[in-house]
Amino acid sequence: MSPTSPGYRLSSVSFGDLPGWERDDPRALFDAMARCLTHIRDVKPYRTGVLGLTADDLMPLLAAAGILSSDMTQAQARAFFEESCIPFRIERDDAQPGLVTAFYEPEVDVSAKPDETFAHPFYFRPDDLIDLDETNRPTEMDSGYMFGHATASSVTEYPDRKEIDRGFLAGRGLEIAWARSKVDVFFAHVQGAARLRYPDGDIRRITYAAKAGHPFSPIGKLLIDLGEIPREKISMQSIRKWLAENPAKVDEILWHNRSYIFFRDADVSDDTLGPVAAAKVPLIAGRSLAVDRMIHTFGYPFFIHAPTLLHLDDGQPFARLMLALDTGSAIVGPSRGDIFTGSGYEAGERAGTVRNEADFYILIPKAAAGRFGA
Repeated sequence: MSPTSPGYRLSSVSFGDLPGWERDDPRALFDAMARCLTHIRDVKPYRTGVLGLTADDLMPLLAAAGILSSDMTQAQARAFFEESCIPFRIERDDAQPGLVTAFYEPEVDVSAKPDETFAHPFYFRPDDLIDLDETNRPTEMDSGYMFGHATASSVTEYPDRKEIDRGFLAGRGLEIAWARSKVDVFFAHVQGAARLRYPDGDIRRITYAAKAGHPFSPIGKLLIDLGEIPREKISMQSIRKWLAENPAKVDEILWHNRSYIFFRDADVSDDTLGPVAAAKVPLIAGRSLAVDRMIHTFGYPFFIHAPTLLHLDDGQPFARLMLALDTGSAIVGPSRGDIFTGSGYEAGERAGTVRNEADFYILIPKAAAGRFGA
């Protein structure tokens, strides 16, 4: 075993130790790996997480994957990873298991203009929202704030969800479209992307551009703490049901989460691909994983085994090789992941009830694996 950071460590294992590896079909990863390679070469390398794995460590794997035949078999795809990588189990020092949840790309009915029915806007990023770092963040502001409000004389916290809902951005021409439901807008914020469906059937795709900067505060936890929904029954579906049954309390609950998301237009030319996320490549349904980007580096393969997660694989335990292509405010820790389930209503139904213990294995290219005790 090799200590890597306070709180967790990596332990090298064999592919035979990965439960369900022999049945997995990782061929869907290769197109995404090719896109990651293009991004690293032509745009910029992914930021290195504190684990210490770099884009340079990943490049040989991505380059080798790009020369394989597109008609490879499942066995050949598995053999590629077996020959190129060493799997490491991520083990927390407190022996607690990892955790997976899931996310999806909602489809929301919208209008290009507001009226009595369509009254809740999606917003573009405002021009007075600035990125913060150690050079321009006011000393009195919490170091976790990565965005701020710039005026002629100062930089302060940006208005939160409550202030924006009450009209802070009104009249500035930032509206992308208007939805029927404030709850639909809220859950698009949580997911970080959406497909907007107009009355004539046209689809517009939007994805995360920035956020107001306030910490993410899950409303599910609030409803549990208030005794409104039992912990064992909390899910996106149960939260939506509660909000629908308690319309007078919707604002109170949603405003608990001060975080607010701004969007940009995204490519919708290939309807089979997911949204372009933090790694700047399209997500793949069932094969893309959001991870803690402070620890992990985008583009790396992870094998996830969640024995109690059964409904994503027709009753079989979830056991898949995935690529780290996204992140999220609630995705914190070395063995914490969010599975992308796809787009639309059915994907939301699959995602909404995922909250399962899981074993996390990261596949490290052999040339870099020696640094971790392999």
